[in-house]
Amino acid sequence: MYSVYIIEGEKGLWYYGSSANVEQRVNDHNSNRANFTRFKGPWTLIFRRDFTNKVEAVKFERELKRIKNKNYIRTAFAKFFMK
Repeated sequence: MYSVYIIEGEKGLWYYGSSANVEQRVNDHNSNRANFTRFKGPWTLIFRRDFTNKVEAVKFERELKRIKNKNYIRTAFAKFFMK
């Protein structure tokens, strides 16, 4: 299983990613082992959607990145948000 996730920083910044192990990936972000999110945390997992394969997950991740509108994403994909 592969998942698309969104993490949110203290200042409201969102980071979109995909991984086979979301929990480990969030730990990487919070431990400053991920370049883009380094020193911009702490990060909180706010969204997770699971897929059966990596191709589908990456395609959906790209779709989210193209949308860019947080309000639309929250409304259209509300059932995958954790808060």
